Amino acid sequence: MASKLAGQVVLITGASSGIGEALAWEAARRGGRVVLAARRAERIEALATEIRRSGGEALATPCDVTRDGDVERAVAQATEAFGRLDIAIANAGFGVRGRVEELALDDIRRQFETNVFGALRTVKAALPELKRSRGGVALVGSVSGYLAFPTVGAYSMSKFAVRALAETLRAELHADGVAVTHVAPGYVASEIRRVDNAGRLQESAPDPVPRWLVMPAQTAARQITDGIVARRAEVIITGHGKLVASLSRHAPGLLRAAVSRIPRKRVSER
Repeated sequence: MASKLAGQVVLITGASSGIGEALAWEAARRGGRVVLAARRAERIEALATEIRRSGGEALATPCDVTRDGDVERAVAQATEAFGRLDIAIANAGFGVRGRVEELALDDIRRQFETNVFGALRTVKAALPELKRSRGGVALVGSVSGYLAFPTVGAYSMSKFAVRALAETLRAELHADGVAVTHVAPGYVASEIRRVDNAGRLQESAPDPVPRWLVMPAQTAARQITDGIVARRAEVIITGHGKLVASLSRHAPGLLRAAVSRIPRKRVSER
């Protein structure tokens, strides 16, 4: 049976590592033509080459979602190369850590510039093409968009905003035939927990989350892609992520009581 992604053009921001890289491989495996957008040009060029060697179609386009115009250029290159755009996945993001009283306002602005305004830039740049193709947009949020953990308040604030953006767009774009999928991962294998508050990867930093709690990126990518292809409103990834989202809806008091007992040092989801 032919994949529903066969021949479709999929733009992925933050495609140089982690969930974004895994999504690129998954889309290509299903016959999608992938457009890799990220700041690290050498990483996405190498990834595009590997995908093409494996028989897929891929285009690398350097892109910083915090800069006006970059995502528009990525969309233009996608349509020039492939003639259309069917799916845009706003995946680029990182996590600022620290108690709110200790963080500078610039730390929080930096968090929102990538996680929220970066998603907005992606949506606004891609929408004209997605309306033409009656395609879909996926916003990669986090389980932290359902529960604000101590010391990751800035990250949680940004992911609550991403969830609100997805819900707003779903209603606004329904008549245009554009599907909107909110993706809420829990702990997934990625670099995000080794990136500092300035957005710099700390190569030697260990992942503070126990391995048994972390879902492989490839597994997460399969589940996310299934949800996007099915045009689902939401995809929650990992068992603990589903538990947190469920408790936030049905037992918020219990969840708040549990969170109040979490030690101060805490890491972001995803």
